[in-house]
Amino acid sequence: MASPTSWLRSRTLRSRLVLTTSALLVAVGLVIAIVTTVALYLSLMGQARDQLAQTVERSQRNAEDADRPGPGSGDLPTPPDGADSTCVDGTVPAFGGPGQVDGALYAQFSDGELVSGQSGVFDDENSTARLACVRPLTTAQSGELGDVTDGQELRVDLPGLGQYLVEGTALSDGSLQVTGVPLADVNHTLLTVVGVEAAVVLVGVAAAGVAGSVLVRRDLAPLQRVANTAAKVSELELDRGAVDLSLRVPDADTDEGTEVGKVGLALNRMLDNVGSALEARHTSEQRVRHFVADASHELRTPLAAIRGYSELTRRSGDQVPPDVAHAMGRVESEAVRMTGLVEDLLLLARLDSGRPLDREPVDLTMTVLDAVSDAQVAGRDHVWRLDLPEDAVEVVGDPGRLHQVLTNLLANARTHTPPGTTVTVGIVPDGERTHVDVVDDGPGIAPDVLPRVFERFARADSSRSRAAGSTGLGLAIVQAVVASHGGTVSVDSRPGRTAFRVTLPTA
Repeated sequence: MASPTSWLRSRTLRSRLVLTTSALLVAVGLVIAIVTTVALYLSLMGQARDQLAQTVERSQRNAEDADRPGPGSGDLPTPPDGADSTCVDGTVPAFGGPGQVDGALYAQFSDGELVSGQSGVFDDENSTARLACVRPLTTAQSGELGDVTDGQELRVDLPGLGQYLVEGTALSDGSLQVTGVPLADVNHTLLTVVGVEAAVVLVGVAAAGVAGSVLVRRDLAPLQRVANTAAKVSELELDRGAVDLSLRVPDADTDEGTEVGKVGLALNRMLDNVGSALEARHTSEQRVRHFVADASHELRTPLAAIRGYSELTRRSGDQVPPDVAHAMGRVESEAVRMTGLVEDLLLLARLDSGRPLDREPVDLTMTVLDAVSDAQVAGRDHVWRLDLPEDAVEVVGDPGRLHQVLTNLLANARTHTPPGTTVTVGIVPDGERTHVDVVDDGPGIAPDVLPRVFERFARADSSRSRAAGSTGLGLAIVQAVVASHGGTVSVDSRPGRTAFRVTLPTA
């Protein structure tokens, strides 16, 4: 499972900025909410303690009045005629006079037992101006107050009443007076404030996230334009031919005063440098191509003359010494070989210059049959097999060049495999593409040679002797001709199986 940090790193810059800003806002909101809640709690508890102190003082005064004989005793005065003189809804007349805090709790314990006449919770709803009413404490409620001692302040949960802040006070007769004030208002206020703070933080973070996403998207738009320019450049074919590298980051996104502008300006400078290098490379390649083409063209005439004179001398009726006849045969042989090399170089130069080839329907099946027939004649010590579909397959291209592709592939298989090797040529139609496979069961291509097998003058034998096989241009011509037809060529080789696949557009 990915960690949060790794997940965050995998997001876009815009997402990370929005998420980071939202996280900071959440953290700040939580800190403000916690500080505000704690401060409010301390303030409310301070007020509750002040109220408890006043209630304790009133309870002590009432207790003293109750112990004093005469009219000032704890007996309630008789209410006037017409005034409410009874308590309802389960309440009883209070043991103290009016003016008590609503919900204030009084509990007097003597020898650990609750004094019922001096215990209860004041009920302001059922009290009048002359008559205070209390709700008697239940056994469960009084049991929660049994652990309170003299001078001790506690927070207790009373069943049916909620939280109370209570304090114990020893009376002169040896009993213990427990006085308390409800904390319901404190808790309610705190919950309300916490709820409001949570709602404000959530709404604020959501609004900040939406606004931040819009603002970040707007501020990062120049960076996106820089990325689009780089993406378009990456789609250009820079490895061959003339390259029109005119794409640049707009001037509005190359301001050195901004980070994005620095990136855009650096990219433009890099593109200028690359464009100059590509132009110089293309100019150099053009010069080399022109030189190779001109040299190859000029060499064809003297080579043809050498072949002609050597053949004429060899066929002359005049007797020549055997060593001279052998020498002239060798001259003719090497002239033929050099003529083939010159023709290959001239063909590659023409293909590199982008000279168009013929475009006409080609019966690929007949081309394969002709090429394999020629290969059988040239390589009788090999086994040649065909794997062709029942129907003829046509492609669009140059018939002569496609025949040369197959000839070079078959010659490569014949030259670099031992006698008795089986070479199979097959055609595989595949919708809009057609595959031509040349597969042999020879020893395979060396791993260090395989990556550069289509390079020019690439040979497994570094000695470049004539007996080793060819000049190393056959597969380079295959790749160049196939590429000029809009196709591809690939190779897969291992001991016991080497497969060349040519893929061409189907007619």
